[in-house]
Amino acid sequence: MPSLMDFFDRESIAIYSSADDWSQAIDLSMKNILERKYITPDYIQAIKDTTREIGPYYLLAPGIAMPHARPECGALHTALSFTLLRQGVSFDAESPPVRLLIGLAAKDSDSHIEAIQALSEILCEDEVIDELLNSKNTEELINIIQRY
Repeated sequence: MPSLMDFFDRESIAIYSSADDWSQAIDLSMKNILERKYITPDYIQAIKDTTREIGPYYLLAPGIAMPHARPECGALHTALSFTLLRQGVSFDAESPPVRLLIGLAAKDSDSHIEAIQALSEILCEDEVIDELLNSKNTEELINIIQRY
């Protein structure tokens, strides 16, 4: 079984003070995946369009989101990004502000299953989520992810 870190490049793990709105938060979470040409700009647009149509379908838990779109929307490779916002961003009126975004690009319907399984282990423990949300730098984030 691959480790969770196998699905990340170190550069795809980032911390920002805040985002202006949910749209910019998505841009930040997809920035590195786009720069590495794992997705096309259309992929990011598909996430935003679908969010406007049906709402933030990718909220996983309070304060945690996994923005993604369908593979045919512009996913060229399977990759994950990890973006921590010091100040949360509101995605809808009913949900608490999002501080942790896990960007997902999946080139087909199967290739990301192992990544999701590994992620579910890390996200089912409240203490680990607290550790992630309170990380002081990207090295701390990487150290937490490497445990899984």
